[in-house]
Amino acid sequence: MTGADTYNKIQQEDFATRYAPLVKRIAHHILARLPASVQLEDLLQAGMLGLLEAQKNFDASKGASFETFAGIRIRGAMIDEIRRGDWVPRSVHKNSRAIASAIKDIEQRTGRDARDTEVAEVLGVDVEDYRQMLMEVSSGHMMDFEGMGVDEDYFSQGLSDSAMTPLERIQKEDFRNSLAGAISSLPEREKLVLALYYDEELNLKEIGEVLGVSESRISQINSQAMLRLQSRLKDWKK
Repeated sequence: MTGADTYNKIQQEDFATRYAPLVKRIAHHILARLPASVQLEDLLQAGMLGLLEAQKNFDASKGASFETFAGIRIRGAMIDEIRRGDWVPRSVHKNSRAIASAIKDIEQRTGRDARDTEVAEVLGVDVEDYRQMLMEVSSGHMMDFEGMGVDEDYFSQGLSDSAMTPLERIQKEDFRNSLAGAISSLPEREKLVLALYYDEELNLKEIGEVLGVSESRISQINSQAMLRLQSRLKDWKK
């Protein structure tokens, strides 16, 4: 090994050590919502690969900080690893689509937020069964925006990205505005849970302690909020 190779290896090790806490934090945040069959070590390995990919592809001229860019890549790599495991039962995907569809139909018909009782009635189940379905969706499906055709890279690119066409830039800005509007229109408790989970990065147990309800109830609220957003924005594509 040459001196240059040794130097590069040390640099790479220093880089991995510096950002290892970021990878661990994201892994634990995601793991808190997943079944015991998902191993922390698998998420950490995937996250480190995402970190190295971020190091290779980061472009400071696009406006985002490295930590923001790397966080998106790390989380995306972990979610990809989970999806490759294919441990989500088909019934969970089916229920997720059915709930989102029921919410959309009710809200289009009534012009207001769909209530638990109304969604349960459309699905032909009682409220407790509906909430159990929300629990299964939360623990069996990564709640993100891919159901609307939007992936992690969509948010890692700035509006000034030179690779984007003027039309793509307009569409992206319109989507961000629509997403912000959809989030602001959520019921207050759902909006608060999303803010505490995604902005403050609290886990579901911590959010439950803040709001004075059980972790399982927070899981249900979080799932319903994301499915409500998906139902309101499902026509958006990249």
